[in-house]
Amino acid sequence: MKLYAHPFSSYCQKALIALYENDTPFEFKLLEDEASMAELAALWPLKRFPVLEDDGRTIFETTSIIEHLAVHHPGPVRLIPDDPAAAVEVRMMDRVFDNYISSPQQKVVFNAIRPEADRDPYGVAEAKQVLDTTYAWLDERLAGQEWATDHGFSLADCAAAPALFYADWTHPIDARFETLKAYRARLLARPSMARAVDEARPYRAYFPLGAPDRD
Repeated sequence: MKLYAHPFSSYCQKALIALYENDTPFEFKLLEDEASMAELAALWPLKRFPVLEDDGRTIFETTSIIEHLAVHHPGPVRLIPDDPAAAVEVRMMDRVFDNYISSPQQKVVFNAIRPEADRDPYGVAEAKQVLDTTYAWLDERLAGQEWATDHGFSLADCAAAPALFYADWTHPIDARFETLKAYRARLLARPSMARAVDEARPYRAYFPLGAPDRD
């Protein structure tokens, strides 16, 4: 298998966590220049990453990559439960972290990259409001749980780890949300996420809002 990715990307980290959890062998194709991006474009013209190439199959979208791994390269860590009802809950929480943490977080970051004349302060304020609302909901939802659901470390936690990692840099989680902050800390201590974070350290200067001196 080949994973076309960059270590500083949150969605690439999500896929890497899944691969590291089960020590799944793969080749990392670093997207760092025009040649590597041309390879990516040949597989997926939108050039969004990560993209997984496996035995002639091209899989894009990180959740689909993790679903593919669960079907074709299962390991001891069952990131998607076998029980259908449990799997629904895991998939639901995966969407929460992607849509209501990662998406608004990235909106704030992408706005900072734009020329000042093209920035959207209303959209940034709206994105931060979504983050605050989701932080509060998660703080209550996660009470008494080790991971995102009661079904062990899962796809949902693969999504949560990089989403909360970067979201807290972009729009800090309020100190009153102790449950959510503790969950983020557990995610960062998970060996798979710790490895992904360490591999991304050389690229912290890329963060347009200024990477904080922590984590």
